[in-house]
Amino acid sequence: MLSQHTSDRNSERAFADLKAAFPAWEQVLGAPAQALADVIRSGGIADQKARRIQRILGEIREREGRIDLGRLRDLDDAAVEEYLTSLPGVGPKTAACVLVFAMGRAAFPVDTHVHRVAVRLGWLPPGTTAAAAYQMLTPVVPPGIRYDLHLALITHGREVCKSQRPRCGACVLRDRCVTGSERSPAGAVHG
Repeated sequence: MLSQHTSDRNSERAFADLKAAFPAWEQVLGAPAQALADVIRSGGIADQKARRIQRILGEIREREGRIDLGRLRDLDDAAVEEYLTSLPGVGPKTAACVLVFAMGRAAFPVDTHVHRVAVRLGWLPPGTTAAAAYQMLTPVVPPGIRYDLHLALITHGREVCKSQRPRCGACVLRDRCVTGSERSPAGAVHG
C-alpha cells in the first residue's frame, strides 16, 4: 500500500518510519488516523493511505480474529489473490506484489514501468488498463522468469524507457520496439 504513487525510496522510508513508530499491526490499527498519516508522510498521499491501511487491518482482524495472514500460505495463488483483492483498496498490482515479494510466489506485478514498457514494445495494445495488462501478461510470462522480468522491466522503464523522455537511441530493445523504432533514428540518444 505504501508503494503506491511514490518512489521506492519514499515507500521504504515510510515503511521504516511506520515500523519504528508502531512495531505491531494492532498499534497501527489503534493509532489516530492523523498520527499514522504523519508517520508515513514521506510516502505521499499519507492521509488516504493511513485510512486505507487501517481499513484493511480492521477487515483482516474481523475476518481472521487477529491481524495475521499466515493462513494464506496454505492457499493457491488464485485464492490468495482473491482474498487480497477483496480487501478495501487492494488491486491486482498490490496482490501480485504480496504474492511475489512476501510469499515468494511466481506472480507478475504490473506497475507503471512494466505497463509502459509492455505497451511500447507492442506486448499490449495502447490504452490497455493496468488491471487488463495484469490479466493479459501474467498467463504468457513463464512463471520461472516473472520475478526477474518484473525487476528488469522496472529498471529499464526507470533508466531507458522513461515516461516523458525515453532514451530510444540507447535502448537495447529498440529493434523489437514498436514505439522506439518510430521515435528515433539509428544511433540517436534522447534524454
